Amino acid sequence: MEVTHNDSPKLTDITSVRSSALLTDKYELTMLEAALQDGSAHRECAFEVFTRRLPNERRYGVVAGTARVLAAVRDFVFTEEQLEDLDFLHERTLEYLRNYRFSGHIDGFREGELYFPNSPILTVRGTFAECVILETVILSILNADSAVASAAARMVTAAAGRPIIEMGSRRTHEYAAVTAARAAYLAGFDATSNLEASRRYGIPASGTAAHAWTLLHVDENGQPDEKAAFQAQIDALGVDTTLLVDTFDITQGVDNAVAVAGPKLGGVRIDSGDLGVLTREVRAQLDGLGATETKIVVSSDLDEFAIAALRSEPVDVFGVGTSVVTGSDAPTAGLVYKLVEVEGHPVAKRARGKASKGGAKATVRFCRSTGTAVEEVTYPFGGEEPASNGFTTTPLTNSLIRDGELVEPQPTLEESRQYLADQLVTLPWEGLALTRDEPALSVRHITAP
Repeated sequence: MEVTHNDSPKLTDITSVRSSALLTDKYELTMLEAALQDGSAHRECAFEVFTRRLPNERRYGVVAGTARVLAAVRDFVFTEEQLEDLDFLHERTLEYLRNYRFSGHIDGFREGELYFPNSPILTVRGTFAECVILETVILSILNADSAVASAAARMVTAAAGRPIIEMGSRRTHEYAAVTAARAAYLAGFDATSNLEASRRYGIPASGTAAHAWTLLHVDENGQPDEKAAFQAQIDALGVDTTLLVDTFDITQGVDNAVAVAGPKLGGVRIDSGDLGVLTREVRAQLDGLGATETKIVVSSDLDEFAIAALRSEPVDVFGVGTSVVTGSDAPTAGLVYKLVEVEGHPVAKRARGKASKGGAKATVRFCRSTGTAVEEVTYPFGGEEPASNGFTTTPLTNSLIRDGELVEPQPTLEESRQYLADQLVTLPWEGLALTRDEPALSVRHITAP
C-alpha cells in the first residue's frame, strides 16, 4: 500500500480558523442572561464531565478530543457579526459576551487515558457564567472523539497486532471524518484514507483503488478488462500497490493480479463475501502462484466482533469504515457536563437514573506491583490523596488550563497514542473482552469529612 507520513503536530500548533462561540445551544445563553439578571452569574462553580454508564458492551472508554477541547475554549470568542445574530439577548448580556474570555481553570484526564462510569474526565472551574456556556462545545467534541477512540481501541485489541486502516470518510460528515481519523489513530489504527486528516495531524495516509477503477477498463468490444486495470495501476504506482480482486470472480482476479504484477505484488484486497473462507482460499492461491509475501487486506463492514472472528485467518491488514467513524454504532460516549459545586459547596442531581456525585474531584488509579490496575478512586479536589494500601498509585487529574491560559507542555498525538497503548496493558485480561457484565474497573468515591 502507498503510505505517506508527516511529523505529528503538537497540540499547541493547532491554529484557529474561526470562532467556536456559536457551537453551542441557545439555552446556554438564555441561562447566562437570567444569571446576569439575578446576580448568580459570578458565583464560583465547578462543572464535571463524566458518564453514568458505558454504551453497548464496552468495558472501558478512551478519552479523546482533549486537544480539540482546549483549542475550542481558546477560540470561544464572540465576533461582532455573531453578536448581531443574537437578537434575543439584552444589551447587558451581549456586552458580557463581547468581552468574554475564559479565565478559569480546567483539569482532567489526559488524552489517551481510560475512563469508567463516574470517572471525572474533565473539571471546569470558574464563574457560573463563564463555565456554563462552554458545556455544548466541550461535550460535542469529547462525546464524538471518545466514542470513536473507544470503539477503535477494541478493534485494535481484536486485531491482535495486525495493522488497521481507517477508511470511513464517506460514512460521516466531511469534517467529522477528519476528527474521527484522528481519534482512531490515537487508539492504535495505523493509517487513514483521509488526506485532510493526514495533512492536519500527521497521520500516515493509505489507499488502494475502488471497484470503479476496474470497471472503467473495458476492451474494444466493451467487455471488462481486469488485467488492463491492474496493469495501469501497477504502471502508475509500482508492484508494491494493492489490487482489488473481487470486482468479478475472486479466483480469476487473483490469477490476473499475479500474472500482471508477478510474485512481488504488494497486496490484494477483498471487499465482499465470506471473508474467513475467502482469505484461506486466496492465501493458498497466492502461495501456489509463488506470491508468498503478498499481503491480504480485507474490508467490508468490519467491526470489533468481525475482526475478532477473523483473528485466526490469514488476514494481514484490516480496513474499517462505518463502524469506527460512528463509534461502532454508538456515535456518542454518553458523557454529560454537570454542575457539582457552588461557592465551595457540593451540589448534586438526584433524579432517578441520573444522579451525580457532588463536589469537584481529583482521581488516582491503584495498580498492583505487576502494573495491573485494580481500582480508580476519586477524592475531593485539593484534598489529601487517598492511602495506597500497598498498591502503586497513578494520579489521573492533570492541569490543562490555569487562569484561562493553556498549561505547557501538552502531549503530542504520538505521545498520547503510545500512552493509550501502555494503559490498555494495565487492564485485567478480562477487561479487554468484547462482551461484559460490568466495567473493567470500579470507581470508588471518597467524600469530604
